[in-house]
Amino acid sequence: MIYLDHAATTPLRPEARAVLAAALEPDAVHANPASAHAAGREQAGRVARARADFAALIGADPAEIVFTSGATEADNLAVLGRARFAQEQGRRLLLPRTEHKAVIDPVRHLAGQGWRVDWLDPGPAGVVDAQAFADACGADTVLACAMQVNNETGHIQDVAAIGAALAGRGVPLHVDAAQALGKVPVRVGEGIGSMAFSGHKFGAPVGVGALYLRSRPRVGIEPLQFGGGQERGLRSGTLAVPMIEAFVAAAKAAEAARQAEQQRLGTMREALWQRLSAQLPDLIRNGAAAATSAHVLSVSVPGVQGEALRASLPALAASSGSACSAAQAESSYVLRALGHDDAQADASLRLSFGHTTTARDIDEAAAMLLAAVQRLRAMHPEAA
Repeated sequence: MIYLDHAATTPLRPEARAVLAAALEPDAVHANPASAHAAGREQAGRVARARADFAALIGADPAEIVFTSGATEADNLAVLGRARFAQEQGRRLLLPRTEHKAVIDPVRHLAGQGWRVDWLDPGPAGVVDAQAFADACGADTVLACAMQVNNETGHIQDVAAIGAALAGRGVPLHVDAAQALGKVPVRVGEGIGSMAFSGHKFGAPVGVGALYLRSRPRVGIEPLQFGGGQERGLRSGTLAVPMIEAFVAAAKAAEAARQAEQQRLGTMREALWQRLSAQLPDLIRNGAAAATSAHVLSVSVPGVQGEALRASLPALAASSGSACSAAQAESSYVLRALGHDDAQADASLRLSFGHTTTARDIDEAAAMLLAAVQRLRAMHPEAA
C-alpha cells in the first residue's frame, strides 16, 4: 500500500508513540488529574506542562487552551457555543462555502433554528480575501469562520489578515487549523477568537485535539457538555493525560521540522505533478503550487468516472476529497464552489503527503495513476 492520504490521518510520529508506550508500562502512574491526592496532582501537573507547551507553539496563553477529542469537537464547541452565548447580541454567521463539514454542519443546524448565514464564494485563487469578510459583516454578525488550510485542495487562507479586518467590526474569527499545524505558520493574533486543532493530522493519536479560545478581549462561549467542570467548565470529562501529552509531543515535533519538511514535501509534490501532467496534458490541478500547502495535491482527471478511477487504485491510499465526507455519494462541494462541474468534481483525487512519504512512494503512485487512467480511457475512448 502506498499511503498518500495524510490529510485524512497521518501515522504516529515517534515522539507521540514514545509517550503512549511509556503510559503502558507497568509502573506508569495512572490517576485522575482532578483528584486531590499526590498521584492526581502529578497528573494535573503533566497536563499543565503540556498546556503551556502547546500554547507557546501558537503564541497563546496556557489558560486559552481547551483540550478536546479533536477538531470536530473543537469546531462544534466554537460555533455552537459561541452562538448560544451571543444570541441576544445577534443571530448571524459568516463563512466561505469551502469550510470543513465540522463547521458547515453546525452552521446549517443553526440555520434550521432561524439563524441567518452569509455564505462567501471563493475567488479564482480559491480563497476569500479579508475585505470581503469585512464588507459582509452586519451589525448582528456574531461569528465568522475561515479554514486556514483547506482540507481538500490545500488552499491557504490569510487568517491573520481576515482576523485583523474583523477586529474593527468586533466580530471574532473562528479558524479551523486542523490541516495547518506543522505545514504553515500558525499563530493566534488580532481578531482570531478561536482556533481548532486535531492531533491525528500531524502525527498524534486519533481522539485528541484542542481549541484555542481568546481571553483578552474575551470570546464568550457556552459549553455543550456538562459534568465535572473540567477545562474551566467548557469541556467536562476526565482528561486523557497520555493522549494530551502525545498530542503536544507530536505538535512540537511537527513544528520543529516544519520548514525543512514542507520543502521536502513540496519538491516531491511538484515531481509527482510534473510526471502526471507530462503524460496527461488535460489533467486539471485544483490549486496553484504557490497558493496551496505543500502536503496536498488535488487533481481532476477528465474523461474518467471518479468511482471507477478510485476502484482501479486498490494499492494507493488516496481520497476523492474530505475523508469525513467520503461516505456521502456526491461530488466535492469544495471543488464545485471553485467552479468545477459535477463530473470534474467527481473525477478528482486528493493526494496528500506527510512525514513518512518517500520519493519511492511518489514514483510508484505516479505509475499506478497513469496506468489506471490509461486503462479506463482505453475502455471508454468516447469519454476521453
